[in-house]
Amino acid sequence: MTAIIAKRLVAAIPVLFGLSIIVFLMIALIPGDPATAILGSYATPENVQELNEDLGLDKSLPQQYLAWLSGVLQGDFGRSYALNRPVIDEVLERFQATLILAGASLVLASLFGLLAGIVSAVRQFGLADKAITLLVLIGISVPSFWLGLILILYFAVKIRLFPASGMEAVYGGGGPLDVLHHLVLPAVTLAVVATGVIARLTRTAMLEVLRQDYIRTARAKGLSERRVIYVHAFKAALVSVIPVIGIQAGFVLGGAVYIETVFQWPGIGAMLVNAISQRDILLVQGGVLVVAASYVLFNLLADILQVALDPRLK
Repeated sequence: MTAIIAKRLVAAIPVLFGLSIIVFLMIALIPGDPATAILGSYATPENVQELNEDLGLDKSLPQQYLAWLSGVLQGDFGRSYALNRPVIDEVLERFQATLILAGASLVLASLFGLLAGIVSAVRQFGLADKAITLLVLIGISVPSFWLGLILILYFAVKIRLFPASGMEAVYGGGGPLDVLHHLVLPAVTLAVVATGVIARLTRTAMLEVLRQDYIRTARAKGLSERRVIYVHAFKAALVSVIPVIGIQAGFVLGGAVYIETVFQWPGIGAMLVNAISQRDILLVQGGVLVVAASYVLFNLLADILQVALDPRLK
């Protein structure tokens, strides 16, 4: 297992290196002068030239990239010009809130997706299977930002069951229950699409496993149907579903950008939207790189867990 983890980590290095190039070029090649956009009405030729020198924008792209990458490797992502604080401090602080939202959404999606997929496979062509299939198709098709607005309109405005925005109450908030209260609507909104994807793949994997000879043998031995389904069949199907959950973890992180904007959740997504509008290039580069690296890490963990469940993959 140690050798497998080492190989996966080594394989992730060129991926992260490629991501750093893409992230840097994606921001650096945006049309317009960042210094002029940052300075606004104070954008005199002297001030623009001074800011370009401070940000290193007066150098060539390769020089800018090497200087930025050198700082990143040392844990220095630069300093946010708009916030006047180190980029890494702002990113890590915001990323904690994003992890809470994305983690809760992934847990909900995994639990309900796996359960729905199992029930749908066991009751193939039955009423439950048709109902779950219909709900899954609706969930995958509905835009998340629209669903978020609908949930706000009903649960926050009409029946006032959950708050419409924020991570904590403005007055007297801050406890775990308060955070959980604010977490329900954005987490459910973000989890809907991932739940549908996981449910569909779980159903397919379970149907394939249930046709195997060893499942027939287990039933012939007199094992209870519950044990056959949830112990033997589910464990085998989970090997195929784990990579899908890893991919959905990345999509959940990416989807947090607009969900955080809809619900005013103080995470890295909302930070990126503000940083882009202010042309705070170092903050945008740092935030995108951390999200992309987290995506790679989640898939790495999914690969390791898959090998742990099925030693044959070694």
